[in-house]
Amino acid sequence: MNIESLIARLRPRRRVEGIAAALLPFEADGRVAVEAFQNNLRATHVAGLVNAVNMDTGYVHLLGEGEKLDVLRWTVEALGAGVPFVAGAYIEGLDGDVASLYRRQMDSIAEAGGTPIVFQTARLHVLGAREKVSVYREVCKGHPEVLGFELSPVFAPSGEVFDDETVRGLLDIPELKGIKHSSLDRLTELRRLALRDRARPEFRVYTGNDLGIDMIEYGSDYLLGLAAFAPERFAERDRLWEEGDADYYALSDALQHLGNVAFRAPVPAYKHSAALFLHLSGKIPSPLTHPDSPQRQPWESDILRDCAARLDIEAVS
Repeated sequence: MNIESLIARLRPRRRVEGIAAALLPFEADGRVAVEAFQNNLRATHVAGLVNAVNMDTGYVHLLGEGEKLDVLRWTVEALGAGVPFVAGAYIEGLDGDVASLYRRQMDSIAEAGGTPIVFQTARLHVLGAREKVSVYREVCKGHPEVLGFELSPVFAPSGEVFDDETVRGLLDIPELKGIKHSSLDRLTELRRLALRDRARPEFRVYTGNDLGIDMIEYGSDYLLGLAAFAPERFAERDRLWEEGDADYYALSDALQHLGNVAFRAPVPAYKHSAALFLHLSGKIPSPLTHPDSPQRQPWESDILRDCAARLDIEAVS
């Protein structure tokens, strides 16, 4: 892929669909900070972004089945009936038939009014493209709207970047309306976009590349944990791009600086960066994370204060 073809892919003044993967915050005593969680969901919705709950940013891999249902209930209470949201269907470590496990969780999400996004499972890694697509077809059957997921193993060992044959097969599943692409490789994502444009133009590719948030310029939408740090700034950036306003670039650069800091290695520790940033911003009551989530160094708050200043976000704690 050469520079000329990349320039030809640019999509100026495009309306972007943004989804923010919500952080699950904690009180200083270790309890889930339900009120702060709900306030952040409402603020994200008011800003113009869609919320995604029970994602990696919300520790879905560390929650029990009852806890995931609690998150769905809190989400509906906060947003009200009829407000769209996305929620993760995560089955890693559960025993039983793969399709049945997924569908049980997807049914709960749909009953709550959400759109399920299917997290990958290592149990499908060994399957060939046709067999894998067949499982996804069974998983999605009968649901009005489902999102898929490609997750780099750098985020979680259950993740997998699909081969092109698998992606092409997934595009043929009518219930599957889009896919979150988190390879962190923009050239791979650009190939996904080119394939999408040829095979099914209405299909959504949501970038999960927190190190390349400018993928919206080339035709990606987004589902980002980074968007939960500052949803209002992401919404402003999206508006500037749609309006063709050159102020877009300075704001995009400031958001990308935050992404480069928060999503540096080890990448899973970005959730601690998120908790610290939201606590500094006065949006959650403590910087605590789930006790089993990786931690950053004690000086993390200092560099996040600089990130906040670049975004004109006042650090209040």
